[in-house]
Amino acid sequence: MALQEKLEKFKKQQESCQSILTSIAASNKARPTQKVTPAMPPAISKPPPPAVKFSTDTERLQHINSIRKSPAGAQIKRVIDLLLETRQALTPEQINEACYVDTNANKTVFDSLRKNPKVNYDGKRFSYKSKHDLKDKSQLLYLVRKFPEGIAVIDLKDAYPTVMEDLQSLKAAGQIWLLSNLDSQEDIAYPNDPRVPIKVDDDLKQLFRGIELPRDMLDIEKDLQKNGMKPATNTAQRRAMAQVQGISSKPKTKKKKHEISKRTKLTNAHLPELFQNLNK
Repeated sequence: MALQEKLEKFKKQQESCQSILTSIAASNKARPTQKVTPAMPPAISKPPPPAVKFSTDTERLQHINSIRKSPAGAQIKRVIDLLLETRQALTPEQINEACYVDTNANKTVFDSLRKNPKVNYDGKRFSYKSKHDLKDKSQLLYLVRKFPEGIAVIDLKDAYPTVMEDLQSLKAAGQIWLLSNLDSQEDIAYPNDPRVPIKVDDDLKQLFRGIELPRDMLDIEKDLQKNGMKPATNTAQRRAMAQVQGISSKPKTKKKKHEISKRTKLTNAHLPELFQNLNK
């Protein structure tokens, strides 16, 4: 009987729990459902674009305007300098973009460039034209050898970008001479080739031979310094050092030439011209 009572009591507890769960489920259905949205991360704020500096743009436009209003000669020089620096064939549009000279809008500048001896125009592009069409050191040497009387370096400077370095290289190799013209202070390139005949005027020869040089080296060095040249020797210093060391700076007297006499043993009897002064 005790077991039966316990079973009955357990069933009542089960029914009570079931009714409680049913009531809870019914109350949840009656409530409006709320959707829980996940929290979004805060948006990353982009930095604002940099403000346009109208002052810089205004300065550039003023610069372009000053170039285009400058004299035609200044604009032509600007274009020629550009062509010399780049060594490229450029269209009028490329020239305008590079140096702000609008050749299409300025007929005077366009026509002057087309006729300029330093500019080549093929109908579409402008390019730099040097006086001598050279490409390298070998062509440079060949040209200099065609001018035995010398060619001005100023006429070679714009041949190609490294022409001045090649001139110094040819000079160092002893293939050419680079001498200065005293009148114009410009360098002249001469070929150093024994096969090239060099003509010298008779008046210049007579003038050269008529110059009397000082007998003392000190005076020669002073004259060289007076004419802007650096002497290769320093006689004053050399003589001072000789005096300190007790060496006489006086020239040595030549020994009396030994004359051949009858008692001299002749070993070159087959050369009679050596014994014309033989004392009888």
